[in-house]
Amino acid sequence: METIATERAPRAIGPYSQAVKANGLLFTSGQICLDPATGDLVKGDFPAQVRRVFMNLEAVLEEAGTTFSKVLKATVYLTDLANFQTLNTIYAEYFGDHKPARTTVGVKELPKGSLVEIDLIALL
Repeated sequence: METIATERAPRAIGPYSQAVKANGLLFTSGQICLDPATGDLVKGDFPAQVRRVFMNLEAVLEEAGTTFSKVLKATVYLTDLANFQTLNTIYAEYFGDHKPARTTVGVKELPKGSLVEIDLIALL
C-alpha cells in the first residue's frame, strides 16, 4: 500500500491521506471544494464548487499516475439534491464518454459547509 499526496490538492483535514494505491487500484478520499493554496472553501455558487472538487480530484489522480478515463466508481454527496442536474452537466465535462459506476447520496451537511463531496476508485 502506498499513500498519495500532492500540493495541487488540499491537505487532508483529518487523520487520513488524499489517496491510497493498492493492488492496481487508487482509492481517493472525498474531496470538497477547498482551494489547495489557502485551505478555504472556494467562493462562488454550486457550479464553482463542483469544478473545484474536480480540479482537486484531477490533481490526486495525476499524482498517482492515472486519469478520469480510468475511474471505475464515483461516490457523490450533495447537500441539496436539487443540484443533481447541474452536477451531471459538470460531471460529463470531466468524464466525457467514459461512464464509471456512480452513487449519489443526499446528505444533511458536509465538512466546512461544502455543498458537494466526491470520492473515486480508479485503475492505475
